[in-house]
Amino acid sequence: MTDMKRFAIYYAPRPGAFADLAHRWLGGDPATGQTLGQPDLGLPAAQITQEPRRYGFHGTIKPPFRLAEGATPDDLDAALSDLAAALMPVALPGLRIANLDGFLALVPEGDAAALQRLGAEVVRVLDPLRAPLTQAEIARRRPERLTERQRGLLDRWGYPFVMEEFRFHLTLTDRLDPDMAARAQQVLAAHFAPVLPRPFAIEDLCLFGEPADGPFRLIHRYALTG
Repeated sequence: MTDMKRFAIYYAPRPGAFADLAHRWLGGDPATGQTLGQPDLGLPAAQITQEPRRYGFHGTIKPPFRLAEGATPDDLDAALSDLAAALMPVALPGLRIANLDGFLALVPEGDAAALQRLGAEVVRVLDPLRAPLTQAEIARRRPERLTERQRGLLDRWGYPFVMEEFRFHLTLTDRLDPDMAARAQQVLAAHFAPVLPRPFAIEDLCLFGEPADGPFRLIHRYALTG
């Protein structure tokens, strides 16, 4: 864990049919680091999944961050263990595929207030372990395109889409042109329909790390037992 450039706290599905299909769609298993052949669905899978493939199939809870000066991976592990022991699992009716401003993702159905509270608590509790953003990191977030509130969240928490701006999603594609997005949405909705969990439960906090020479990897699961 000491060789990771950044860490992130994600939801990732437990092993099973949903996880298997999702990992294969993105071409890799973040738990093993294994590269997987992407399915032939009549879509240019490799070309339209370049960005999500870097991060592995996941739903962001706390976005990628560098450890603060003086903080260690052991500190992060201990904080996550304590946090997971205090938080309850969250269940929603299910997932559906949606077009989010040009990219496709699975989003939760039903009232996501409990999920939003979970995300806010994880961001708040772990923030002391996060290094401040550099100017280059701030610039990559395109602050000139953010609302005043989002810019404030970026300055305070290191990311503009947290707290009340948090919208949980599991990314499936890069940003696509409208025709490709419509086509891919129809194909992927049918492809994922047989394995989408009902209910959809978040039962773990998953620690991911970004090594120097590859995509994010799943390091450890912390079961929510509060």
